[in-house]
Amino acid sequence: MASLQQQTLMIIGGSSGIGLRVAEMAADAGANLIIIGRDPQRLAKAQAQLQPYGVTVVLHRVDAHDHNALTALFATLPEFDHLVSMVGDVMGGGFLNASMEAIRHVLESKFFTNVKIGQLAAKKLRTGGSLVFTSGTGGRVQDACASYVGNLGINALVEGLAVEMAPRVRVNAVSPTWTVTPFWREMPAEQLAATQQRFAQAIPLGRTASIDDLAQAYLFLLQNDFITGQHIAIDGGIMLGS
Repeated sequence: MASLQQQTLMIIGGSSGIGLRVAEMAADAGANLIIIGRDPQRLAKAQAQLQPYGVTVVLHRVDAHDHNALTALFATLPEFDHLVSMVGDVMGGGFLNASMEAIRHVLESKFFTNVKIGQLAAKKLRTGGSLVFTSGTGGRVQDACASYVGNLGINALVEGLAVEMAPRVRVNAVSPTWTVTPFWREMPAEQLAATQQRFAQAIPLGRTASIDDLAQAYLFLLQNDFITGQHIAIDGGIMLGS
């Protein structure tokens, strides 16, 4: 496994939840961090949480969905070694009752924004580096149409970029199933508990993932330098029964 010591890791969406836990684990392994987020309060809390690790932490407030702002930011950044993208909104429901606006929004967020991130990162990643996107698993197209299509798009993006950027840079994705994270902070507590119970009953391992379960997969892909073009499902085997 390659060392992250004195490497620089950029995390887009790293100010809370899974992204922040990836940042903590990488910092514990000696990596310096560039954290991109859009909420100033979460960025400030992330900085305070990462300070004890004694690594360099640089924060930028940018909404990654604003491609012009994202492009302007990348133009100012030095080269870095790795990038993790947590970007991607979600939606539930099939095609028939979904609005075109909602479908387009999720596809823009989950697929096209990550295409842009890949294009920008290709010019900044050092040789031997890696790019890890966030896909998804755990549902069928009739359950979450735009999210499902977006996940397929990310998986295709990973395969294409892995070929285009080889052998200089590796490209992979982590595909979690539904997990309790701060992403769902606005969901009513009863609905959150019911959703968690429903997924736990469908997962062969009998529980939903922890944030650490997911974050460890990102660290594995950052450090294993013979994996590229892959999307690793961290879903407790939920798709085995689908």
